Amino acid sequence: MRRIAVLTSGGDAPGMNAGIRAVARCAVAQGVEVVGIWHGFQGLCDGDLVPLDARAVSNILQRGGTVLDTRRCEEFRDASGRARALEFLEREGIEELVVIGGEGSFRGAVALAEQGPIKAVGVPGTIDNDVYGTDYTIGFDTAVNTAVEAIDRIRDTAEALDRPFFVEVMGRTAGFIALEVGIASGAEDILISETQTDLEQIYQHLEANLRKGKKSSIIVVAEGDETGGAFRIAAEVGARVGLEYRVVILGHIQRGGPPTARDRVLASKLGVSAVEYLLEGREGHMVGEVAGKITFTPLADTYSHGKNLDNYLLRMVRILAT
Repeated sequence: MRRIAVLTSGGDAPGMNAGIRAVARCAVAQGVEVVGIWHGFQGLCDGDLVPLDARAVSNILQRGGTVLDTRRCEEFRDASGRARALEFLEREGIEELVVIGGEGSFRGAVALAEQGPIKAVGVPGTIDNDVYGTDYTIGFDTAVNTAVEAIDRIRDTAEALDRPFFVEVMGRTAGFIALEVGIASGAEDILISETQTDLEQIYQHLEANLRKGKKSSIIVVAEGDETGGAFRIAAEVGARVGLEYRVVILGHIQRGGPPTARDRVLASKLGVSAVEYLLEGREGHMVGEVAGKITFTPLADTYSHGKNLDNYLLRMVRILAT
């Protein structure tokens, strides 16, 4: 019987389980056997799998994280490690692989397919939303909503104490989370690595807010901002303006928790499309969604092409923060 394997790799993202469920149930509906690989590419090297039928993926749609777990795998970076993975796949009669993850995961899928007879398809799963070839990645919407809810609560305290709060969100190399979180939470400033941070402008903005009688200011900082993390920026700004401030690092709470409806639907669509793509005899692409339509992007393009922020959203930031 034809066998398809699915794995999750890289950082976990809410909605990955919905993607696993969609892959399993679509494959079963087409009379294809599907297995899950434990611990991502590490599981391929270790030969660690679990059968997945329709019942095995029951009640995982609403769960965060990934039921297949995920690991970094240094061994897989070497040809010898990938050779072990290919031997395992051949031994198990697996010729097709669905990889749910981000850029690094797709690099691994391409390297594996170049070394041996495996047909791979990618499904974008990362909260950072930095994968070229899709408008949104699985987990991004949940991460944004989690951060916005936290900032809504922080705003209450900021107003009660008349203090600026510097809130650091994830996004070491991409500002997608910070940009949408900042706009959705009404932040006074949004600091991301894609734009030059002007501390003088932040000073002036905070002082202008004080003159206008604003009782709170929220500055959203992406962890990868070139000026430094939230603590360093807050210390410099606070010393200049002469205000007592607070710093909040949201950290990994953005990764956890039940996925939003939007992420569940996106993961389900992409998971089903990935299986249908393989059953058509195709390979080597990532399944994404652009303007509401399913698209297919060569896996190598997902990490060799940069994904740009929405310039319209960037322009909106200063307008809305007045």
